[in-house]
Amino acid sequence: MAIGLLGLSAGAAHAASDTVVSTPAYSWHGDTVTQGPFKAYAPSGYEIISDYSAQPGFYMGIDKVWKLKNDISSYPKLVTPNRLHEAVYNMGLDEMVNAVEPDTTLRTGKEWAGVWTRDVSYSILLSMAYMQPEASMISLMKKVDPLGRVIQDTGSGGAWPVSTDREIWCVAAWEVYKVTGSREWLEFIYPVMKRSLETDAKAFYGTETGLVKGETSFIDWREQSHPKWMQCADIYNTETLSTSIVHAQAWHVLAEAAEVLGHKDVAREAQEMSDAIAAAVNQYLWLDDAGYYAMYLYGRDNLIANPRAETLGEALAIMWDVASPERARTLTEHNPTTPYGVAIFYPQIADMPAYHNNSLWPWVGAWWALANAKAGNEQGVMEAIGSIVRPAALFATNKENFNLDNGDIATELNSSNMLWCLSGNIALTHKILFGIDYQKDGLAFHPFVPEAMGQPRRLEGFRYRDAVLNISVSGYGDKIASFKVNGKEQAPFIPAKKAKGEMNIEIVMDNQPIAPLQVNHQHNAKAPLTPIAWLEGTQLVWNPIEYIGHYVIVKDGKRIAETRATTFDASEPGEYQVIGVAGNGMEGFASEPRSTRPMVMVQLDGADNDKDTVLEVPVSVPADGDYYVSLLYANGNGPVNTENKCGLRTLSADGERAGLIVLPQRGKNNWDERGWSNSVKVHLAKGDHTLRLDFRPENENMNIKTNHARIYGVRLVQD
Repeated sequence: MAIGLLGLSAGAAHAASDTVVSTPAYSWHGDTVTQGPFKAYAPSGYEIISDYSAQPGFYMGIDKVWKLKNDISSYPKLVTPNRLHEAVYNMGLDEMVNAVEPDTTLRTGKEWAGVWTRDVSYSILLSMAYMQPEASMISLMKKVDPLGRVIQDTGSGGAWPVSTDREIWCVAAWEVYKVTGSREWLEFIYPVMKRSLETDAKAFYGTETGLVKGETSFIDWREQSHPKWMQCADIYNTETLSTSIVHAQAWHVLAEAAEVLGHKDVAREAQEMSDAIAAAVNQYLWLDDAGYYAMYLYGRDNLIANPRAETLGEALAIMWDVASPERARTLTEHNPTTPYGVAIFYPQIADMPAYHNNSLWPWVGAWWALANAKAGNEQGVMEAIGSIVRPAALFATNKENFNLDNGDIATELNSSNMLWCLSGNIALTHKILFGIDYQKDGLAFHPFVPEAMGQPRRLEGFRYRDAVLNISVSGYGDKIASFKVNGKEQAPFIPAKKAKGEMNIEIVMDNQPIAPLQVNHQHNAKAPLTPIAWLEGTQLVWNPIEYIGHYVIVKDGKRIAETRATTFDASEPGEYQVIGVAGNGMEGFASEPRSTRPMVMVQLDGADNDKDTVLEVPVSVPADGDYYVSLLYANGNGPVNTENKCGLRTLSADGERAGLIVLPQRGKNNWDERGWSNSVKVHLAKGDHTLRLDFRPENENMNIKTNHARIYGVRLVQD
C-alpha cells in the first residue's frame, strides 16, 4: 500500500518555548490547547474551560466547563508545573469516582450502564486494577457465567463465537493479582481462565494458520470494519490480529498463574499455546512492505489479508512481546498517524459513518502511547499523549471517540465519562511519565520522559500493597540516572514483601536525548469502494468503481492478474474475488467470493435442530479430495447485531470430528431469512459418506438456554 507522506511539525515541537506538542490540527502550549479559533485552558488543576464549537452538521452538545465535583483526596495526587496536564489528570480521577456504581462495579460510561467484559477488562489493564481493585474484582466476577466461563459480551450474530475476545478477562484478572497479591483471588480466577481457554481452543483454534478466529477485539459493529457482503458466519471465519494477540497473552498469564499455584504441566502447555499463536501472528499477518501487521485474514474457503493497520492490535503486539524489539520500533514508525492521532484502523471505509470507522478512541490512543514508550519512540509518545489531552480539554470530559475528519464528537454514538478512556488518561501519567510497572513479585519503574515534558513532577499518596509511595521524577530521557528510596540508592524495583509504610522515591533521569524514531504522518484517507461481483456463466463480472487505478483478480486466495476491465475469464475452477486499487496504490476490500468449483448440494426440510437433535446427512462425492462443507440455515432467535443466541454444532464425517459449524442469528423472529454457515474442510474419498451434526458440551453458547436453528441444506464444494 503506497501512500504519500504529509509533513507535520509534531512531537517535541520547538516553535515556542512552552509548546508541548503541535500538529496541523491542534497545539498544546503551556496550560492551553488550541484548535483553529477554539481553545481550552486550565485556570487551575481543578478546572477546565473550553469555548469549542464546530462546523454546522458536525456539532454535538458538550459541557464546556469541567470543575472538580468529587473528593479525590484518597487517590494519587499529581503535582506538576503544567496546569493543563494536572487538570486533565484530575478530571480522570473525578470521572473515575462517577464510574463506581453503588454495587461497587465499574460503569462503562455515562450513556452505557452495566459491566461489559472487554470495556472493564481493558480499563483494568490500563489503570483500574490498582486505582479501583475492589470494584475491578467485583466487576470481573459479574462476567463469569453459571458454567464457570468468561461471558462474551453480546454482539454480532449472537456473540460468541463470532465475537471471541472474552479472554481479555483473563489478562485483566491476572493484573488484579499482580496488584493485590491475593492468593484467594488467584484461586478463584485460575479455573475460570483454564476452562474458558480450553473451551475456546475447541471452538475456533486449530485452523491451518494457527490464528484465532472471530471478530476484531472491541470492534463489534460488523458493518463498521468489514465489507458489506460479509455475513456473521464470515466474520467468525476471519482470523484477526488483536483477538489472536489477546488469546496469546491469556494463555501466557494462565501459564504464570499455573506456575504460582504449582501446576507445572499446565504452565508448560499453556505457554506452548501462547507461543504458537504469537508465532502464527508473525508468520501470517506481518506485512513486510507496510511495516505493520494486517488487520485480519478474511474470505470464505480461501482467506486473504485485509492490509489495513489496526492500532490496538499493533499496540498489544508491542506491549505483550508478540513483536520483536526490532519489529516494535518498525511498527511505531509505520502505523499511520493523522493530524488528530492514530485511527482505530487505516485507511477508512468510504461509505461508512464514523464510529469504529474513521475514528480515534482515546483508550486505544493510550495503548498506542504505552507501546511507543516501550519501543522508545519519543515523537510517537508525544503525539499519542496529545491526541488524548486535546479532546479531553476541548470537550471537558473523557469522551468515547472522535471523528478523524475534524476531531469532533459527531459519530454514531458517543458517551461522556467513558471508563476505558478515563482509565487511559490516568495510565499516561502513572505508567509512562512515572514508569510504574506492576509485576507479580513487586513494582518496577521504567519512566519514559520526553524532553518536552521534562519538568519535575511528583505523585503523592500512591498506594502499593502495605506502602504509600511519594514519587518524584526530574529530568528527561528513557534511562534512570539515580533511584533512591528514603534517601538510599537502589535498583528501580520495590519488592512486594518490602512494600511497607511511607516510601519516598526520588527518580532522576539521565537528561540524554532519546534515540530518534519517525512517525508515519498521513492525511486521513478513505480506501476505494468494494466491487460487487457476480458470475455470468464462466465470466466474472463486476460494477465499475469511479476514480479507480486498476483491479486485482484473486483466485483461491492468491493474486493472479491486474486489469482495468470489469470482466475476467473464470473458466478455470476456483473461488474468485476482485479488489479495487486507487492510483496511489491504496486498496479497498475484496468483493464477495464467487466459486466456479464443482459442488454437491443436499436439500433438507428445515426442521428445528435443538441441542438434543442429531442430524445425519448421507452424501456422495464424485472424487477423492478435500471438500468445504457448509449448511444453509435460519436462526431467528435474535437480531444480527446483539444478544447471545448463536447456534453451534459439531460436524463429523463418518464418525470423525471435522470441526465447528456456526449458525449466527439472522434477525429477531425472522425465520424466513436463510444464509450459509461457515465452511469446514473435510477430506473424503470418492463414494458415499455420512455427515453428522450434533451438540457437544463445547458448543454451549453464552445464552445456554437457547441454542438452535433450522437446517435447509448441505453444500460440499470441492477444493
